[in-house]
Amino acid sequence: MSDYSDVDKAQDLHILHSMGYAQELERRMSSFSNFAISFSIICILSGGINSLAQATSGAGGASIGIGWPLGCAISGVFALGMAQISSAYPTAGGLYHWGSILGNRFTGWLTAWFNLIGLVTVLGAINVGTWGFFAGSLAGWFGMNVDTTTAGGFANQILFVAVITAIQALINHFGIKLTAKLTDLSGYLIFATAIALTIVCLAGAKSYDVSRLWTFANYSGTPAGDAPVWPQSGDIWYIFALGLLLPIYTITGYDASAHTSEETIKASESVPKGMVSSVWWASFFGYIMLIAFLLAIPDMNEAAAQGWNVFFWTLNSVAHPVVANIIYLAIFIAQFICGLATVTSVSRMIFAFSRDGGLPFSRALASVSPRFRTPSIAIWTGSVASVLFVWGASLVTIGGASAYTIVVSCTVIFLFLSFCIPIALGIKAIGTPKWPVMGPWNMGITAYKIVGCLAILAMAVIFIIGVQPPNEWALYITVGFLVLTAAVWLLFEQRRFKGPPIGDEVAKRQAEIAAAEKAVGEA
Repeated sequence: MSDYSDVDKAQDLHILHSMGYAQELERRMSSFSNFAISFSIICILSGGINSLAQATSGAGGASIGIGWPLGCAISGVFALGMAQISSAYPTAGGLYHWGSILGNRFTGWLTAWFNLIGLVTVLGAINVGTWGFFAGSLAGWFGMNVDTTTAGGFANQILFVAVITAIQALINHFGIKLTAKLTDLSGYLIFATAIALTIVCLAGAKSYDVSRLWTFANYSGTPAGDAPVWPQSGDIWYIFALGLLLPIYTITGYDASAHTSEETIKASESVPKGMVSSVWWASFFGYIMLIAFLLAIPDMNEAAAQGWNVFFWTLNSVAHPVVANIIYLAIFIAQFICGLATVTSVSRMIFAFSRDGGLPFSRALASVSPRFRTPSIAIWTGSVASVLFVWGASLVTIGGASAYTIVVSCTVIFLFLSFCIPIALGIKAIGTPKWPVMGPWNMGITAYKIVGCLAILAMAVIFIIGVQPPNEWALYITVGFLVLTAAVWLLFEQRRFKGPPIGDEVAKRQAEIAAAEKAVGEA
């Protein structure tokens, strides 16, 4: 941080103070660290591997060769829109503030709830995915029961998720410096492992049938003996659309750069760069890695029949066992840090929303540890909530499917809705008193409005795909949540919730800001 001058520090403080907030969190993250925390959550070694079957058991090779760049582009327009807003308003829990400042109290409150529920459930989904990867690769080393249809296997899953979530929370509790070091490491680890996996797959491939990249094949309804990844359908374009969930599930989480704005130096420049670069590099390296994997598959028909085990089946077919185990271990570590970074993201959202009174027990949830300069209660609250979600939802069945699986499908819809609301509001607000200055990272007003319109279109695409069978219950849950939030707002929050400080309220907070910074020892 030798390039972080007193002038830069003063500028970061001025921007934060101008929005009515104190520098309570410790500003230690470099521009690379801000990139790395989003890159660690996107983690092509997590979603890009755990969701592979959505492509190989869907429309075949074209779901990767054509579907991956298309899905990444769909996700990428949100990153561009959010990056532009973050340059002007770099605060923790950024999405909540953007929704409030560019719209009103209600749009900010709604954005916060969408993002918060999405983050809590996605943390559970990431750590369950880590369990699934562990069960398929490393669990044999310990002789563990991984059959979740049995009481013992289910208990092992819940215990595993609880333990790694607790470790992730503990690391976050001890300060952003330790978290940033691990996510920095994860950034390099993801790059190195993706390259190693690419080399192993290309070296082990029996042939290089590049035509697979654009070859469509309908593998829906397989395997016959187990639950298929996708229901049987004769419409190849419908199956291809479902396969787009592979990149869309993977390329998300870049809002972490915004959530850690108050801990990032030169935030107005570093945060937007972190968002956009994390999406770009994840999309690029993910594509190279998946192309190599696609070429290494011994037989596409057999791969489709493997369902969710397609990654292990393929790698074990082309790699020496020792090499495969080394790659498995590296992927497991990357997936663990993916969850670690998500704890950071969800806790900053809870902290930011609570300091404006948006949650029950807001005073406690918005408190900052003077010793570690972290929102410790928010960290543990988000972590416990994610474990309880995994445990409770896994016990419930809705329409013949696990409530956990259905809610995870809703997670993507909730997250992207929280991305879309402030971007859409910004189309009208940009250039007005609500958003008078673009910020140092500037794509231009016209370009932003084009990106904003594309984001709205992309949101419609994601919603339509996300509620298709076998996830049709996601539609009812999403609509039900909208109805519930509307009722809560009209009956309770409309009169109680004041939203972030705006106008004269910012000036009134200056004494509180000074006291808060003194309490945590901010120089």
